Amino acid sequence: MHFAKRLDRLPPYLFVDINRRIADLRAKGIDIVTFAIGDPDMPTPPPIIERLCHEAHVAENHRYPETEGLPELHQAIADWYKSRFGVDLEPETEVLPLIGSKEGIGHIALCFVELGTTVLVPDPGYPVYSMATMIAGGHPHYMPLLEENDYLPDFDSIPESVLSKTRLMWLNYPNNPTGAGAPLQFFERAVQFARAHGIVVCHDAPYTEVYFDGKRPPSFLQAQGAKEVSVEFHSLSKTYHMTGWRIGMVVGNKEMIRALFTVKSNLDSGIPQAIQLMAVEALRGSQTVVDDHNAVLQRRRDKLVKVLQEIGLHARVPDGTFYVWARVPEGYSCVDLTRELLEQVHIAVTPGIGYGASGANYIRFSITLPDDRLDEGVRRLAGWRGGSR
Repeated sequence: MHFAKRLDRLPPYLFVDINRRIADLRAKGIDIVTFAIGDPDMPTPPPIIERLCHEAHVAENHRYPETEGLPELHQAIADWYKSRFGVDLEPETEVLPLIGSKEGIGHIALCFVELGTTVLVPDPGYPVYSMATMIAGGHPHYMPLLEENDYLPDFDSIPESVLSKTRLMWLNYPNNPTGAGAPLQFFERAVQFARAHGIVVCHDAPYTEVYFDGKRPPSFLQAQGAKEVSVEFHSLSKTYHMTGWRIGMVVGNKEMIRALFTVKSNLDSGIPQAIQLMAVEALRGSQTVVDDHNAVLQRRRDKLVKVLQEIGLHARVPDGTFYVWARVPEGYSCVDLTRELLEQVHIAVTPGIGYGASGANYIRFSITLPDDRLDEGVRRLAGWRGGSR
């Protein structure tokens, strides 16, 4: 059997060994508290589920959907962006529903990346940015996100020799895995940088509605001129706890949207119409669910950060997302600490190296586990006797 050489460019999945060890421990009857997965534990709100149940019985929703999505969903997305961010979008040309934002992130690489193309990728960052680049034949150039720079990339440090080959830049705020936010002024600078170097920007923004302390994150499209050089990916997964329903959207520059639609129309058959109408219900319905969910997550964040600081793991208090990004103590690697927490106190976390070289001294905790399990995890962390070597 002869496989495509592009598969050889993809790095091995770092978490296989850890996942295998978790399975081994559970097979022995050992209870593992997992902070490793960023999947909301709270259910999709009932009105959204009720709309899905109703639409599932409508015969016309049983047929192939159109790739571009229902006009009703396009309009609901545009209206939500106007209400939430004050951003005006043309529903027909500047909005495209997605089968979850991940597929759009993967597919848009095929619109801009060729052999030899460079893509600017945040490090640490969501691995799909790099994987999609490599599958399309391009080369990721990693932009370090450093704690001392508030986890914002330093555009001035990128060599001109790299910029001359660059067509696309990925940004992601609120940021996975660091939990850092970005001010609108940074987005405006990114727009100027992109214009100056002929680069398009893809901003991945699934966590804008997961925020704390009343600090509502901006949209990249609020920056002056952003729509001329960028699109923004968004998702209903985090906002309305709809990860399993697979629906998201991309909005912004109409030429970029048209290019992505060309790829999608040849590779997928659209989103089931009942799920599209479920999304309309989410976007047009009561938004109090956002504040309710964030209040729960903020309490969890505060509990976890407190115990991490007490045991010697420096954790920056996140502005948003489901994640707490903690620096490992002196003498540990992130993989060492991940294994020690699993073996000694039966807690699963994610090693930061899985998100890039700049994450090598960090581990990521997710707070998307039920309160009783989080409390048990906090209790176990408090009893950990590591922290120095």
